[in-house]
Amino acid sequence: MSHEEFPTENPAVVTCGLPYANGDLHVGHLRTYVGGDAFTRALRKLGQETAFVSGSDMHGTPVAVNAWEEGVTPEEFALRHHEKYEETFPTFDIEFDNYGHTAEQQNVELTQQFVRELDEKGYVYEQEIEVAWDPEEGQALPDRYVEGTCPYCGEHARGDECDEGCGRHLEPGEIEEPTSVITGNPAEYRTREHEFLRLSEFQDYLGEFIDRMDGTANARNQPREWIEGELQDWCITRDMDWGIDYPGDEELVLYVWVDAPIEYVSSTKQYSERVGQDGFDWEQAWQESGELVHVIGRDIIQHHTVFWPAMLHGVDYQEPRAVLASGFVNLDGKGFSTSRDRAVWVDDYLDEGFDPDLYRYYITTGTGFQQDIDFSWERFAERVNGELVGTVGNFLYRSLLFAHRNYGGTPDGEVSQEVRERIEQAIDEFQDGVNDYSVRAVGESAVELAQFGNEYIQRHEPWNAEDPERAAVIRDCVQLSKAVTVLAEPIMPGMAERLWSQLDETGSVHEVPLNAALDAPSAEFDAPDEPFEGIEDERVAELNEKLEAQIAAASEGGESDGASEGDAAEATEADLEALADDRIGFEGFQELDVRVGEVLTAEGIDGADDLARLEVDLGVETRQIVAGIKQLHDLDELPGERVVVLANIEKTELFGVESNGMVLAAGEEADLLTTHGDSQPGTRVR
Repeated sequence: MSHEEFPTENPAVVTCGLPYANGDLHVGHLRTYVGGDAFTRALRKLGQETAFVSGSDMHGTPVAVNAWEEGVTPEEFALRHHEKYEETFPTFDIEFDNYGHTAEQQNVELTQQFVRELDEKGYVYEQEIEVAWDPEEGQALPDRYVEGTCPYCGEHARGDECDEGCGRHLEPGEIEEPTSVITGNPAEYRTREHEFLRLSEFQDYLGEFIDRMDGTANARNQPREWIEGELQDWCITRDMDWGIDYPGDEELVLYVWVDAPIEYVSSTKQYSERVGQDGFDWEQAWQESGELVHVIGRDIIQHHTVFWPAMLHGVDYQEPRAVLASGFVNLDGKGFSTSRDRAVWVDDYLDEGFDPDLYRYYITTGTGFQQDIDFSWERFAERVNGELVGTVGNFLYRSLLFAHRNYGGTPDGEVSQEVRERIEQAIDEFQDGVNDYSVRAVGESAVELAQFGNEYIQRHEPWNAEDPERAAVIRDCVQLSKAVTVLAEPIMPGMAERLWSQLDETGSVHEVPLNAALDAPSAEFDAPDEPFEGIEDERVAELNEKLEAQIAAASEGGESDGASEGDAAEATEADLEALADDRIGFEGFQELDVRVGEVLTAEGIDGADDLARLEVDLGVETRQIVAGIKQLHDLDELPGERVVVLANIEKTELFGVESNGMVLAAGEEADLLTTHGDSQPGTRVR
């Protein structure tokens, strides 16, 4: 692995987090998969040798619980969903070089090989621990077979994670007041021997690794509290039947987060076996000098930046070069909810006749990859009509139609210096986007070039010019159209393929390099079709009515099937609370001392998953304030930010740190309240 700019001489592997094979996919689940596909296509445009792999996560308690509830075997249940995912991803032009699953024999053997080698090197040991037990059923309760109270924040939690509170990963035996999911009865703890990975042995290595790792800021910052704190060893076995047997002990299976990431290696190996080592060398990629890039949801950052690098380092495999962690996708300001059927399902989107490229564009360019993005039919239509139809489609269609009608294709001549330089600028922006791990920047390079094209053709008005000036302008516009097609291919591969064919270009747009944007266009081509179709207001209203009826039906009829989890995790439901009936008088409001403050410093609090210590200038004094924003904001970017502070709230102590004030924020994502203008620190909010 290197940290040189792409393209490098090393083979690259791009992976997407494995979806749990336990439910249908909605459009929110597609964010990482579309992002991973687009990033892979962009790498290949630069000439980077790249394999794009993933697979279905077949194991773990979510699959076993859902299969048990349905009355089928876990294998039968998981395979059904795996096969559905295999069919679904290509419909959105998400083209994995290999898409396997964790129950395949190759992954079973490779996982056990990893564990045996870790054990032989002294990284695995046996220890007695307390595990939850259902006395009525007479069985152990691993992970999600048990629920209870989080020992860290006191919120209701699953056995493996505080999913409703602090978000902390929980080890077996940690959850308090355990209850059996199977019977609903109180569970009890019993002693059992389990296997542990000496994660603490990797602490120094992981500290160095996270400093050199590329990717999104949340993926680099979130795991630091683990790595820089007291790193606990990791229990890697579970008491259940469904999973990969621990080598030498068939009564235990390996924890799902042991075998799941190893599927990345297995899937790459399967790809190599299919195309031959000359086609792609999996051993070079994973064991010698590969550029490994993981594209995941932010809920599994610690698994990919703590557990997984430690395992790789322990068996002398390559470490990840970069981890890109996405934000969630919300639906019209609220979280997707499969239980309430509050979702736009992938099949429904396609059944409505929408081009997959429209959603690919929406989800990749709407915001930065690590930020949350909101989907609604109104916003979808607005961006399609404005940016794709109005900017990209308008330029491509009128340029190529004018060229066909007047010249039968591309007029003779050379591209002008102005247009050549603008295309070269777009190529540089595309390449910078790839090396900044910004799929959004890659997409914007094509759209902004089309916007330049619209301005260029409007400025020169070829319809009012005579030859040879008119021919020169149209020659430039056809060159710009070809360049937009090449640059847009990673984001909108279907549109690019259609335009490439209409331009009568040879070969495949998916295989031409980025510099093909400057190659001379074909001399002749047929009349073009309009690249995109607009979405009428009436259609938006119809789609909203369908969604409302769908949600209402689910509310009346009970819960729908669960959605896939893991990296395909849905956003936490964020339904808005009703307004409070109790009112306060104006005098009561006046008692609140709310001030504008300026953040001077911001740093995480050791041992606390969510808490950060801020020093805030309130004009008349500087206050120390503890805020639950550690995982939701890049703390390095907060100094200088103006925030709104409740100054006369009582002092409190959190994790041993005094908090003298409260920073105000909106919603589950802690959207910090700030000022529209430039109010000075200490200004009172009235």
